[in-house]
Amino acid sequence: MRFTKMQGLGNDYLYVFGEVPENIEELSIKLSNRYFGPGADGMIYICASDVADYKMRIFNADGSEAKMCGNGIRCVGKYVYEKGYTDKKELKIETLSGIKTLYLQVENESTAVSQSTKGIVTSVTVDMEQATFEDERMLNVRVGDDTEVVRLLPVSMGNPHALIFTEDAQNAPLTTLGAAIEKHEAFPGGINVEFVQVISETELRMRVWERGSGITMACGTGTCASVMAAIRKGYCKYNTPVTVHLDGGDLVIEIKEDNRVFMTGPAEFVYEGETEIELPKKD
Repeated sequence: MRFTKMQGLGNDYLYVFGEVPENIEELSIKLSNRYFGPGADGMIYICASDVADYKMRIFNADGSEAKMCGNGIRCVGKYVYEKGYTDKKELKIETLSGIKTLYLQVENESTAVSQSTKGIVTSVTVDMEQATFEDERMLNVRVGDDTEVVRLLPVSMGNPHALIFTEDAQNAPLTTLGAAIEKHEAFPGGINVEFVQVISETELRMRVWERGSGITMACGTGTCASVMAAIRKGYCKYNTPVTVHLDGGDLVIEIKEDNRVFMTGPAEFVYEGETEIELPKKD
């Protein structure tokens, strides 16, 4: 199996162009392992679609399937354009959370990664559609032998997020409190947990504990959710680009008054690889 490792602000996945195999859960767990495999936050398959240009299916490092990945979908745009599968600079991508529109910013250089010499994709803007949210809630969370009362704001970007505002995102308790909230009974399907620090009306710092993957360098949907939550709290404003600093770099988010979210950021190739895999036997 040939794959391409790509990353968006350090949120890395193994990309495969083709149909998803039956043993994808086992495969994603094995290949995502950073000691015994190529290592990644998961795998992303780019497949044919009946309703869009392509379909994106996302599998986390624990084998579970995710509905949406903001960093991952930007990489999909760069992949299909620079590898010559399309010459469109506006793409429709089918996901489990709906069809997303990508706008590719392209520089016309002859340094594209493979067959294509049309140019390189320097950044991608994604129409993430509307964010939805619930009222802020207080949650009793058991961490070790103690119980903490946590104030959080649930936001959905097609996948669920719990936003916690803090004065120090850098030292946020990701592996303890973040992990406990992910598995909390209040969220039967699990939830992504973001710790957000407000720097100014146009600048946030965020760190994330991702459902199914743990600490990651960045989370696109989580970044969008962070800005939506900041607007709800009065820290940021509609129709104003907000730069969010993540462990892996920066994303720029702008949210319109109808809560429609636009995300702009980079996508990068890391390397091409191939590996031997064992496919399940057919009956």
